[in-house]
Amino acid sequence: MKIALDAMGGDFAPQAAVDGAVLAAKALAGKAQIVLIGQEDAVRPLLQQHGADAENLILVSASQIIEMGEHPAKAYQQKQDSSIAVGYRMLHAGEVEAFCSAGNTGAMLVGAMFSVKPVPGVMRPAIANFVPKLHGGLGILLDVGANAECKPEMLEQFGELGSLYAQYVLGIERPKVGLMNLGEEEGKGTAITQATHQLLKVNPHIHFIGNIEGRDLFNDKADVIVCDGYTGNVMLKMAESIYDIMAEKQMLLDPFFNKFNYEAVGGSPILGINDNAIIGHGVSTPTAICNMLHQGYQMASSGISDQIKNTFKS
Repeated sequence: MKIALDAMGGDFAPQAAVDGAVLAAKALAGKAQIVLIGQEDAVRPLLQQHGADAENLILVSASQIIEMGEHPAKAYQQKQDSSIAVGYRMLHAGEVEAFCSAGNTGAMLVGAMFSVKPVPGVMRPAIANFVPKLHGGLGILLDVGANAECKPEMLEQFGELGSLYAQYVLGIERPKVGLMNLGEEEGKGTAITQATHQLLKVNPHIHFIGNIEGRDLFNDKADVIVCDGYTGNVMLKMAESIYDIMAEKQMLLDPFFNKFNYEAVGGSPILGINDNAIIGHGVSTPTAICNMLHQGYQMASSGISDQIKNTFKS
């Protein structure tokens, strides 16, 4: 198995990308091989600094970089030899089983939509993220930024996508799906969340437990939390800030709150596309890069993309 990494993506690339790839190569030795995609004159010397530890990494040349501030669609179209475009071509061709990048989020979404493409039947792919649970384990929250405004049918599909990921990647046998709302009662919320509730309630593919509130984010009430990308992104950034406050201001290290650190998981999978792609934080450290690559391996080995295809085909 081969897992690809955009070596030029992220605020600290290519150094952090190379260092993280070396860490991942050690952790996944005998299971997966890491493929670095980037400018050879920038990446090769960094690999050489690692000596024998980097011998099993593969370097694929890509002469261009999509910068963080560039227009995603225009840059992706015009820079076909960028590390992101090359990575998606390799993914689409089956040369790698997953593609990870801490680069331009919009370009990663554009590549997902126009290269590997959405699974037939999926209205809009979603970006998912993970929330630590008070009694252990992780839950999945989606969408967290790809779709700021959603139709009820899209939110219903997010429930299905999240449930499949929770089952096949997180190992939760019968994931509980909850709809984030401003009250637990069925009639609460906007016209969109009320309509979504009715769709989720009769969906045979999921175990829907009803509306949940913000206070339920970290308890065991729901394993899969459904919301639009605007709401999800606000909750995600708030959770990340809690870790920053605890660690930097209060100097308080706690096993539970440490899971709020973005480094712990490393990236956010794009769910509902025909293959495995993960978007990392722009400020990703080597630890975050390593964990993102490990997540790519978990997704590929679980066969989650095939499970999603099979579900939406029926």
